[in-house]
Amino acid sequence: MQTDNEKRRTAATLVEPVGEATALAERLGLDPCDVNYWVVDHDEMNELIAYDGFQTRYPHWRWGMQYERQRKQRQFLGGKAFEIVNNDDPAHAFLQVSNDRADQKAVVTHVVAHADFFANNEWFGLFGGDDGPNAAAMLERHARRVESILEDPEVDREAVERFVDTVSTLEDNIEHRRAYDRDGDAAAPDALAATLDGLAVSDEVQDAVFGDDWADGEDREEDASFPEEPVYDLLAFLWEHGRTYDADAERAVEFADWQREVLALLRREAYYFAPQRATKVMNEGWAAYWESLMMGEEAFADADEFVSYADHQARVLNSPGFNPYKLGKELWEYVENRRNRREVVERLLRVEGVTWRNFHDAVDAAEVVEALAPPDALAGVDPDALDEVAALPDAYVDREALSAARDGDVDVARYPWKLFTDEGLARRHYSLAKPQYRGFLASASRTELESVSRYLLEDDRYASVDEALAAVDHAAGWDRMFEVRASHNDVTFVDEFLTQEFVDANDYFAYEYSHARGDFRATSTDAADVKKKLLLRFANLGKPTVAVYDANYRNRGELLLGHEYNGVALDGEQAAATLERVFELWGRPVVLRTIAKRVEDAERSSAQRNDRAVEPTEVGVELRYDGEELEREEVPWSDVEHLAADEVDYDTKPDDWL
Repeated sequence: MQTDNEKRRTAATLVEPVGEATALAERLGLDPCDVNYWVVDHDEMNELIAYDGFQTRYPHWRWGMQYERQRKQRQFLGGKAFEIVNNDDPAHAFLQVSNDRADQKAVVTHVVAHADFFANNEWFGLFGGDDGPNAAAMLERHARRVESILEDPEVDREAVERFVDTVSTLEDNIEHRRAYDRDGDAAAPDALAATLDGLAVSDEVQDAVFGDDWADGEDREEDASFPEEPVYDLLAFLWEHGRTYDADAERAVEFADWQREVLALLRREAYYFAPQRATKVMNEGWAAYWESLMMGEEAFADADEFVSYADHQARVLNSPGFNPYKLGKELWEYVENRRNRREVVERLLRVEGVTWRNFHDAVDAAEVVEALAPPDALAGVDPDALDEVAALPDAYVDREALSAARDGDVDVARYPWKLFTDEGLARRHYSLAKPQYRGFLASASRTELESVSRYLLEDDRYASVDEALAAVDHAAGWDRMFEVRASHNDVTFVDEFLTQEFVDANDYFAYEYSHARGDFRATSTDAADVKKKLLLRFANLGKPTVAVYDANYRNRGELLLGHEYNGVALDGEQAAATLERVFELWGRPVVLRTIAKRVEDAERSSAQRNDRAVEPTEVGVELRYDGEELEREEVPWSDVEHLAADEVDYDTKPDDWL
C-alpha cells in the first residue's frame, strides 16, 4: 500500500497535466464541468469501483462481493484499473498512484471528456436538473440513514438486509426515459390511513373493521381497472401501493415507515445511475475519441511516454467480448466522417458541371482530399519557424498566444495547440485528410449523392472545385458530434448511425443461438440484423421490459405484470426468483405473463440429422407465485398477443427533444 507522501508526490506531478488537458479540451470545443482529482492506492481504487465511484454507500454485502471480484480480477487475470469518474458537479475522478505517467495523462484526458459528456448530455439532466445531481452528498445521506435504521433496536437487522436485497433486485425497473419524479418520494399518506389516524381509531378496530377483506372489497369496487395504462416504474408503483407479507398474520400488511423510506431512497439512486447505463457506449466512446486525439495527435503523451500509452489504448480498445469503448469510438468517428463528407459533397455538387450522376467522373477525390489537408505550418509546428505560423489565416491563429510564444512564454514544442484557435484546430485535425480515412470521400454512394443533391439550392453555385473547397466548413464534423452528444442515448445513437457502410467497414456481424446445434453461430452481416442485436442489448438498460398491467387481477388483489416480448425470452429461473421478490413488496400473489420459445424434441432431432435450422414456436406463458409455490401454465395467445412487439420501439426520446 502506498503512503500518503507517495500520493501527494504523485498528485503534485499531475497538476500541470490536469490544467493543460482541461485547457486543450476547451480549445477543442468541449465544455466539461469542474473535476476534482484524487490519487488513491489500488485497494482504495477497488473499493471505489465496488461503490460505483463513490466513497460512501449504504451498508450491504454486495459491495464486498464487488470488491472481491475486482481484487481477484487484478490479482489473477492481470486486470488493471486506470481510473474511475462519477457524474457530479464537480465530478470526482480517482487516479491510481501506481500507474505510470503515460497512464495518468491518458486518464486525465479521458476524464475531461467524460466530464464534458456529463455536463452536456440531456439524459444526465433528467436526474439533477440545473442544480446538478449532488450525488456524493445524496449517497452519503442515504448511507447514514440506512445505518441508523440498522442500529435501531426496534428494527430487526436481518429484515432490513433482506428488504434491501429485495429492492436491489428490481432497481432497473424504473421509467428511465423520463425525468426523476422528486415529488414521488413525498406523496401524501394513504387517505384511509390518514382519516383513521385522525379519528384515533385503535389498531384493533382498524384490523377488525378495515382489514384485508374490506380493503380488497374496496379495490374490487373502485379499482377494477387499476392502473388504466401500463406502469413501467415498478419501484414507484410498489412504493405507493405495495405491502409486505406478514407470515405470522398470514396476510399483507402496510409497509413499516423504514421500509417505505428505504424503497424510496434506493429508487432515487436507481434514477441517478440510469443515465450512465443508458449511455455507456456513447460516453466511453466519446472519452476514447478525445483521449486518442489529445494523447496521440496532439502529442500530449511525450515521446518517451507514447509507447506506454499506445499499449494502454490497445488494451482498452481490443479487450475481448462486447467492448463499448471500441464500438463507441468507431461510431463517433463515423459520425464525424459522414458529416464532413456531406459538407464537402454539398459544396462540390454546387460546382458548375458537377451533378450527382457524374460526380465520381468529374471530381478527383484524391486531389480533393489532398487540398483539404491542413497547411504544413498548421499540421506540424516548428518552434524555430514561427513565421510560418504567423503567415496562416487569422481565423486559424491565436495571435496573442503566438506573440507569447515569440517571447518564450509558451512551450511550443510541448503544447503547439496553444497557437491555434478552435477553427485552426478543426482544420489541423480534419478527419477526411487523415491517412486512415482518405478513401471515405470516394466511397460516397450514388444514393447519398442523389439525396444530397435533392436539397441543394440552385442559386448558390461555384465556378470551380477550388472555389467550392475554399468554402468548406472544417468544423462541420465536430459540430455534428456535439449535437449528437447533447440528446442521444445508446439506443438512438446506434439506431441512427449504425449503417451498412459502418458495418462493412468495421467487420461487424450478428449471431444467433442454434437450437439444433446447441451453440452460437454467426448468421448475418446485414446492418439491420446487427443493429437489432445491439439494440436488444441496450433497450431498457439491457434488461427485460416489465410493466404493471393490473393491480387487482382476477378481482383478487393480485398483481399482474406483463413482459413486453421483443424476441428474447425470459430466463425461467431468474423470472421465478424475481416474482418471489416482487411478492415481498406486494404481499399478495404476483402473476407474470410472457412469451416463451418452445422446440419439440422430435423437431430438434430432425434438424440435427439434416443439419438445418429450427424455428421455435412462440407460446403464451403465465407464472404465478403465491408466497409458497410457483405455478406455470400456458395461456391462449390472445392473452399475450399485446405483449409481442412486431418491432422493438426504439423511439425513446422525450417528445420535447424531438
